[in-house]
Amino acid sequence: MYAVKANPSPDLIVALWDAGITTFDVASIAEVRLVRGLLPEASLCFMHPVKGEEAIAEAYHSHGVRTFSLDSEAELAKIVAATARDGVNATDLTLCVRLRVSSAHSKLSLASKFGVAAEDAGPLLVATRQVADALGICFHVGSQAMSPQAYAEALAQVRTAIVGAGVTVDVVDVGGGFPSVYPGMEPIALDAYFEVISRAFEALPVSYSAELWCEPGRALSAEYASVLVRVEARRDDVLYINDGAYGALFDAAHIHWRFPAKLVREGGSRARTMGFSFYGPTCDDMDFMRGPFELPADVRAGDYIELGMLGAYGSAMRTGFNGFTAGATIIARDEPMETVYGADEETPDNIVQLRQK
Repeated sequence: MYAVKANPSPDLIVALWDAGITTFDVASIAEVRLVRGLLPEASLCFMHPVKGEEAIAEAYHSHGVRTFSLDSEAELAKIVAATARDGVNATDLTLCVRLRVSSAHSKLSLASKFGVAAEDAGPLLVATRQVADALGICFHVGSQAMSPQAYAEALAQVRTAIVGAGVTVDVVDVGGGFPSVYPGMEPIALDAYFEVISRAFEALPVSYSAELWCEPGRALSAEYASVLVRVEARRDDVLYINDGAYGALFDAAHIHWRFPAKLVREGGSRARTMGFSFYGPTCDDMDFMRGPFELPADVRAGDYIELGMLGAYGSAMRTGFNGFTAGATIIARDEPMETVYGADEETPDNIVQLRQK
């Protein structure tokens, strides 16, 4: 399934549907409404472990959502109450208990906020089994997992939880975390991740018909979009550009993510490359991206720069702070600036979204 939070662009969601993605991980009632409005036949899984009861009720009764995640008995009770009709509990629920696993192999942690420890999951798994048509176990190893070992270790925790609870499990959901490629972050081939997951899943004590799920967001959307920014001023090795920390470059500012950079100038440049930092357009000192972003040394005011691999979380994190909002959206057929997919794979032409500032 595609994790909509990574990029909720309607164009992207429809493109993924056309490419064969028919199930979507939605984390809020707004995402439920968005995808259901675009794709009436899509399967939706409400995989945020803490939800409002009214959101659960609307998702179930109005939008056909039957899959929910949880990590506590209080959340389980909320789901049961919200999905009941006339005092009769729902009998068609797929409920996934989220385990807390390590994010040690990932660039961004998702280990502290949600999940129950494998050794403590028994009572919750038993209680969930009693009200679920299908029982699942899910986890998230963190964003941008740089080693398949992350999934091997997490699936070992799944085994511990299943054995400790003595329940029949119908779904194992390995979550997201599948990496893309960025400057300084070149993961090994995705096939290695799939092989590790497949071997570990086959060894689990689960139902013979158990399904293996995953929830990629970044890996399906990162290559989709670039942002085209203009250089407003240059001061030594710092460029003042018209997008930044409160726009598509949130990750570049706040978690020091590096994105591939390319000068867009008629005639190009023959100058050597050097590392630059960026200031964004707002009046805030925090609107700073230290990089380094590699560009020709003669870059100057008025030049344009393409920053690639911004399909994941770029547009999703944008705000209108200080009046600097998105400009034109341009659809272009082009190769992404980087790719995690092999050149020998048969894939359709990539659609790259350029957001011009």
